[in-house]
Amino acid sequence: MATQRITLSDRPDHRIELTRREFLKGAGVLTGTIAASSMLSTLAPSLAWALETKTLTSAQGDTLLQMGRTLYPHKTLPDAVYALLVKDLDAAAGKDAKTAQMLSDGVASLDKAAGGSFVAANDAARLTAVKSLEGTPFFGTVRGQCITSLYDNEMAFAHFGYPGPSWDKGGYVMRGFGDLKWLPNPPASASPAPYKA
Repeated sequence: MATQRITLSDRPDHRIELTRREFLKGAGVLTGTIAASSMLSTLAPSLAWALETKTLTSAQGDTLLQMGRTLYPHKTLPDAVYALLVKDLDAAAGKDAKTAQMLSDGVASLDKAAGGSFVAANDAARLTAVKSLEGTPFFGTVRGQCITSLYDNEMAFAHFGYPGPSWDKGGYVMRGFGDLKWLPNPPASASPAPYKA
């Protein structure tokens, strides 16, 4: 019997060929694309992305991705960054059966609170469903992981315009200290003159 090959990405220079067995090996797969106009497209090796989950199903992963979007909404932040939340939660579920069960039960509770499908619900219904679980261990786990997964990575840094840590580049005094572009310029009397070595 011949092995069927699946090709991910339609760009010849970014093709990834997998056998069907390799593609279906995990518990689930989340896929998406990054807009060519996005700053993240310069960081990613391909505009198409995929995340294989080992413990969570595709449906659970998609629900957790959308929960992250509901908790920390950024309209222009691509799903590829929110998928990092799913990756980290999947890793935690793979290490601990209680965590896996809590996430599974929490996803089921979100679906029930949203009237059937959290992913298919509108934004208001999603927010109501998430608020109904506030204070539960599931809510606390996902919310806590969002902070690290969504904001402590190179893609988020590029999206939000954060230049990254500066300690290895000599600090912020001469590199980004005065880059507050979203605030009006303060009067000269508000700040001391820059230090000159």
